[in-house]
Amino acid sequence: MTIASASPGLTTTVEALRLREWQLGPGQPTLVMDQFTADDFNLVVDDRADVHISSKDGRFYLGWFPQGRSGTDGEGWKIAVTGTARTRGYQISFDVETPADIVAAAVARVLGTSRRV
Repeated sequence: MTIASASPGLTTTVEALRLREWQLGPGQPTLVMDQFTADDFNLVVDDRADVHISSKDGRFYLGWFPQGRSGTDGEGWKIAVTGTARTRGYQISFDVETPADIVAAAVARVLGTSRRV
């Protein structure tokens, strides 16, 4: 079924207008953490139960803050890659309610872009 609009050039289907179901809630953080090995990364759990993972060379950092990172408005995950003398690094933040498998996908992509030199 096609719905005609008042302005020409815009049509849609009833199916396209149906509501979608989206994944919500933090999920399982192990989906993120299981991507790291002790051979290549350091892991520290602090007194707030926040988890900090860094690469052995110190250029990659992942922080998981289950109760929100202190001094932020609900930051639950932080990914940071330090730049070089020629290229700037970057940071990515996710809210505490961001599903862990979304964060895991971002981490997998970041890790997939790294290579040993």
